Amino acid sequence: MPTAAPQPLPTLVDGAVALRAAVPADAPVLLDLLADPAVAEWWGTNTLASITDELHGHFAIEIGSELAGLLECHQETDDVYPSVAFDIFLGTAFQSRGHGRTSLRLAIDYFVDLGHHRFTIDPAVANEPAIRCYRAVGFQGVGILREAERAPTGEWRNALLMDLLARERSLR
Repeated sequence: MPTAAPQPLPTLVDGAVALRAAVPADAPVLLDLLADPAVAEWWGTNTLASITDELHGHFAIEIGSELAGLLECHQETDDVYPSVAFDIFLGTAFQSRGHGRTSLRLAIDYFVDLGHHRFTIDPAVANEPAIRCYRAVGFQGVGILREAERAPTGEWRNALLMDLLARERSLR
């Protein structure tokens, strides 16, 4: 039996990190962040239209008052399978400062309050900085998704399926 449709996203704040509902006006800045070679390595080539089409239901990540990235939140609202799958990116200038961990913790706490108990994320196996970040939040590797995504080079690459139960999360 399905639960209610996802609610509009609130603004969540922890120190310099703020999550707010992403809006179409964010798309040009997000496109610029995604074009950085260090980000594009994992996120491929994007267009303004493809980004704009994907914003609904996701969090824009602001550091200070600057748009720094996006946290995609794919909710399963069936009350038998209440869970959320995440995808996240931060512009290179905002990486390796704990902002990804803070963003994920804010979102996880929010979704736990809505009744979700399980979270997944699936970085490329070779994306070691991302995997370290997710482990710091409490995610655990549960298996390899073989040839899960096409790399910007056109080759298939494996992803590490990671999950986190609400009771296992690292709160700070």
